Amino acid sequence: MARATLEQLKRLKALADTGLVYAENGYDKERYDQIKQIVLGLMAEITETSVEKLTTSFSQVTEYPTVKVDVRGLVLNEKNEILMVKESVDDKWTIPGGWADIGDTPSEAVLKEIKEETGFDTEIIRLLAIYDKRCHPHPPEQYYIYKLMFFCKITGGELSHGFDMQGADFFPLDNLPELSEDRILKSQLEHLFSLAKGKADVYFD
Repeated sequence: MARATLEQLKRLKALADTGLVYAENGYDKERYDQIKQIVLGLMAEITETSVEKLTTSFSQVTEYPTVKVDVRGLVLNEKNEILMVKESVDDKWTIPGGWADIGDTPSEAVLKEIKEETGFDTEIIRLLAIYDKRCHPHPPEQYYIYKLMFFCKITGGELSHGFDMQGADFFPLDNLPELSEDRILKSQLEHLFSLAKGKADVYFD
């Protein structure tokens, strides 16, 4: 119930932000801002985060609000073990990746993330999946996110974790470490592994 409510609040916040962008008079702007503050208050209760922290985490909206994009790479070694990194934020593991930076193509963004987080140079074999985070049982999240999941192979470099990671290593699918479920789920890793090993078309939600 809380997850479903949070998803509706994200939509309502986006509508309030859109209203603030296009409102032409002070009356409308005041009403849209009131709606936004109510939404933030409700989101704070559900996510157990302060309104102040939520307000800070959201950048000021000056144009039509859109979805955030997360890019991640599935990288396998010769033993079919999965390359993973340990997040400093929660001391848990995920596949390398992160927010796509403005100015980078999706492929440039994921290759850069893999290099920075693991020390490996890689190249993309193909796009495996586009996940709508809302459609998967991740913990509650204030943002609306699409996850672009690429299958990549190592072309050079050596294993070394990035400055913002606590570790990097390979793990077999049947013996995974504790996962950072805000970023990746076991069901997604199983799905991505199956897609990488098969001939299926790109999956999308």
